[in-house]
Amino acid sequence: MRTTMTIDDDLAADLRDAAQKRRLPMRRLIDQALRAGLRSMGRRKARRVASPVFSMGTPTVDLDKAGALAALLEDEEARRKLELRK
Repeated sequence: MRTTMTIDDDLAADLRDAAQKRRLPMRRLIDQALRAGLRSMGRRKARRVASPVFSMGTPTVDLDKAGALAALLEDEEARRKLELRK
């Protein structure tokens, strides 16, 4: 497909230099650059975020029953709030 594009002068100079170094026609170099750019746009890597890690020691409760413990704590909090209303 034939099309007309306006390219910044500094970018055009870089394209000419790269085409000469690779001994490619400018058209083929532009095609390769566009394909590589489009491919990389679709494959953005997630940025890694470093999170600090701290040792919390040995658990003092049975973590196999964490759901039951959470329910018990919620019930206690609900009772406490009801007592405050009286």
